[in-house]
Amino acid sequence: MAPVKIYQATPSPPCRAVMLTAANVGVEVESIPTNPMEGATRTPEFLKMNPSHTIPTMDDNGLYLGESRAILGYLVNKYGKDDSLYPKDPVRRAMVDNRLYFDMGLWSKAFNFFAPVAFKGEKSLDEGAKGSVEEALGNLETFLTTGGPWVAGDHMTIADFSLIATVSSIMAIGQFTTDKYPKIQEWMDRCKAEMKDYDEYNGKPCEVFSQFIGGKITQNLQQ
Repeated sequence: MAPVKIYQATPSPPCRAVMLTAANVGVEVESIPTNPMEGATRTPEFLKMNPSHTIPTMDDNGLYLGESRAILGYLVNKYGKDDSLYPKDPVRRAMVDNRLYFDMGLWSKAFNFFAPVAFKGEKSLDEGAKGSVEEALGNLETFLTTGGPWVAGDHMTIADFSLIATVSSIMAIGQFTTDKYPKIQEWMDRCKAEMKDYDEYNGKPCEVFSQFIGGKITQNLQQ
């Protein structure tokens, strides 16, 4: 069977979530470096796969799929040895889906906070946008306090892969800490310890993300 092709940029949190999931599912993947900033997602060939020109994009023997969270579910549904990472039980699956949608909102809030400075050269960070991120982190702290130790209950799921990529990136830009969120810190430590190939697919790529985004923020704030 041919490997699943993943068009991705390693530092990207959604791309990291897909690669981390694939490693933990045990599916063979061909990683295809794809840089949107160089126009790689705007070629006719890429647009046939994903008209939204976003990464990650998956090609599984001609099945094209964008949106990282959709890819996570597909990989488990098709290649998982069981359904533990994405339960078929309606109640458990609803909780995982809830956390995946929560993660989408959290990443959007985080991006809206750092992007104006990192990518548009603005000279100050929006405190209101920062507050929105902090509020969402507080909600995640509550999820872990009342329903943990994983974000969707008592065992690891694809929601953890998606959220760890997001939360580690938020902490990496140098504007947030886990001091007010002890359960988040415990969960992050748990992810590092228990997720297969965590360092390869999230730890080291997150360092690259930190250097790039955190560096741009520091540079533009100092100008």
